Amino acid sequence: MAGDSERNSVPSAESLRELAPRMRDLRDRVFAEIGKVVVGMSEVTHQFLIALLAGGHVLLEGVPGVAKTTLSKTFAYVLGTQYQRLQFTPDLLPSDVTGTYVFDRKQNEFVLRKGPIFCQVLLADEVNRAPAKTQSALLEAMQENQVTIEGTTLPLPQPFMVLATQNPIEHEGVYRLPEAQLDRFLLRVTMGYPGRYDELAMLRLHSQPVAEVKQLFTAEQILDIQWQVASVHGEDVLLEYIIDLAEASRTHPDLVLGASPRAALCLLRCARARALLDGRHYFTHEDVQAVAPNVLAHRLIVRPEAEVEGKQALDIIRELLDAVPVLETAPRKLRR
Repeated sequence: MAGDSERNSVPSAESLRELAPRMRDLRDRVFAEIGKVVVGMSEVTHQFLIALLAGGHVLLEGVPGVAKTTLSKTFAYVLGTQYQRLQFTPDLLPSDVTGTYVFDRKQNEFVLRKGPIFCQVLLADEVNRAPAKTQSALLEAMQENQVTIEGTTLPLPQPFMVLATQNPIEHEGVYRLPEAQLDRFLLRVTMGYPGRYDELAMLRLHSQPVAEVKQLFTAEQILDIQWQVASVHGEDVLLEYIIDLAEASRTHPDLVLGASPRAALCLLRCARARALLDGRHYFTHEDVQAVAPNVLAHRLIVRPEAEVEGKQALDIIRELLDAVPVLETAPRKLRR
């Protein structure tokens, strides 16, 4: 296991080749453990793992009652991380998220009372119920892994991951997430109803005591894996494929706003993480295409005219994936 000093260097190819086959087995074990509590959510769990390895955060959308909170809590337990749940409400203040200084009469001084954000996995439940001022309290934490309280900057525990839920159906008493905050979420994942057989399995599962879930990770192991993800190999032609997708979105006639450079970086990070979870030390164009919908959909703004015609961001992403060619070799003018 790499120490903090080693993580400042580049991991060796040999260590990555050794890690890759073990990651596929570990991924399947995570699916099995979470399946003891939540049935039929392997794909959502897969997206959680991709975001975890890529060092990002997840916006989880779904109607009430589909086990968003249960899945998040179980996922955090399997990771072996410190978990906190914060219910966002219209009267929630930024200090309720980050914490504040309070006067201690015994010590005769102000002491810091840390908020729930000082954890490793934070479930921000119904994040769109709080006003923008409170939602913005998450921005610095999600981007910089730190919190500033009354002029004092404090680092957050590592690894740090936000799982934020929102109900896409209810529109009364909620506040639309600003684009700046949406862009901080590495992935947006939709959690729908389970299939008929999965729901039947759920009823059978919860007709008896639920099996105990095992912890499969430690914080140090997660940091070590995250450190190695950046070295998952990809040919230059794949980097250019990512840029081609981003540029194509910026000129698409049905989009007001295309993919930013940050979105391109997120595509790269998620493609590498997905490849590693699949047991490979290299990623392919299929990895890029697989992660593109969840990485890009919440970052694109569709023109009102296209929305009237029934087009959604996911439809345009499919068009982009069909239209942008995967080159076998890099164009000469772009080679170095």
